[in-house]
Amino acid sequence: MTLGIAAVQINSAVPADEVEAALAAIAAAEVRIVFTTPERLADPDFVAKVATHPVSLLVVDEAHCISRWGHDFRPAFLEIGAAIEALGRPTILALTATASPEVVEDIARQLGGARFRIVNTGMYRPNLHYCVEQVTREGDKLARLVEHVRDTAGSGLVYVATVKAADLVHAALAAAGESVARYHGRLGAAERRENQEAFMRDEVRVMVATNAFGLGIDKPDIRFVLHYQMPAGLDAYYQESGRAGRDGAPALCTLLYLHSDKAVQQLFLARRYPALEDLAAVHAALGQSPPANGENGTPSHWTLERLHAVLDRPESKIQVALRLLRHQRVVAQDRAGRLTLQRSSLDTATLESLATAYRDKREADRAMLEQMVSYGQTGYCRWKVLLGHFHEDHGFERCGTCDNCLRLAALSLEASATTADDVTLAEAAAPAIVYPAGVQVRVPRYGSGVVEQADSQSVTVGFPNGSSRCFLAAYVQPAA
Repeated sequence: MTLGIAAVQINSAVPADEVEAALAAIAAAEVRIVFTTPERLADPDFVAKVATHPVSLLVVDEAHCISRWGHDFRPAFLEIGAAIEALGRPTILALTATASPEVVEDIARQLGGARFRIVNTGMYRPNLHYCVEQVTREGDKLARLVEHVRDTAGSGLVYVATVKAADLVHAALAAAGESVARYHGRLGAAERRENQEAFMRDEVRVMVATNAFGLGIDKPDIRFVLHYQMPAGLDAYYQESGRAGRDGAPALCTLLYLHSDKAVQQLFLARRYPALEDLAAVHAALGQSPPANGENGTPSHWTLERLHAVLDRPESKIQVALRLLRHQRVVAQDRAGRLTLQRSSLDTATLESLATAYRDKREADRAMLEQMVSYGQTGYCRWKVLLGHFHEDHGFERCGTCDNCLRLAALSLEASATTADDVTLAEAAAPAIVYPAGVQVRVPRYGSGVVEQADSQSVTVGFPNGSSRCFLAAYVQPAA
């Protein structure tokens, strides 16, 4: 509206009277742009209202959420394809900052656009300085977080994986006298909105949040993003850490790495996607009479909400299961969201075929989590690892500013002052051997170990005690 363009927004945070006014404006063709959510686009009545007038462009922000290979998969995004058809197949613009080639391909397939033109502006941002700090105990991690926030100037984001951790970190920072707010899904909508606006207006310096915070957030002067717990994969980590330094000035992106945090993400993975038994449970429930509606005992209909109330399963699993069953015409859903069973019997083979795609997705997510663990432990340049994940590391060797690059630079300075007890300057200047992974090597003062990763400049060696260290290639010698 500031630019003189008639626009409305319709989402769960907008008061009911404003939603009614917006719908009336849409019906009267008084607006040019409608900002809404995937959940609204899953409502056939809403889509029908919008479709009463020609729609020339449908913009999908955070488009990676559409993909079953995307890091922030949201079931409601799966309904966008149907909305495209109902809106007369307008031109589609899909936007995301984090999409691997596999995700891009899946987005195009989900949106039915085989002729998508891909515009890739590149992912490397030299002003972001990446760092991993290893911690061994939860108490040490919390103390280090407080120190880090205290010692880092400017606005900052602290990401956590759970609501419990968000409350814990928020309380610790508040007790330390920091200007801090929090954001997670269990807070009321009004409180979330108030905290978000306070952060955006610089009324609080630090926001502690789960990944519920961030979609659509564009605060250019965030000077640090700190992950208190590891995210589910490098896609999520790049997107969340990438909210720092959008003004182009230097910003610090730090992961506090506690290996046991991996278990938190493993728990999330186990609860995310429907398995065979989830599909069978939803199908069986729909074959029975739904519970009576309210105290008067009037008949009811099955809906997503009622299934969630009856079945002891996460709503996201039920929502994805319903989509699979609807896609195979096993279940029908009307405009009011009422569900009707179309096929009363399904054999195990049919159910297994429906679950196969999400079984593959679970395996892919497990692999992504292992990549995140590897990032936390690697001695390679952090940017090279991130760019390699997105297939953009061709010709890229080192950023020169991450913790590993700075550590190697310090080792180079140390090498120039070594004595005969270590490696001579002539040896340090000699061409380095590029050791293949798995080869036994020896490092002066550290002993023998196995090569984990190597290039012409550095070698990461795993030692029998379970530790890993990164060395200049000249320091590493073949095993005797």
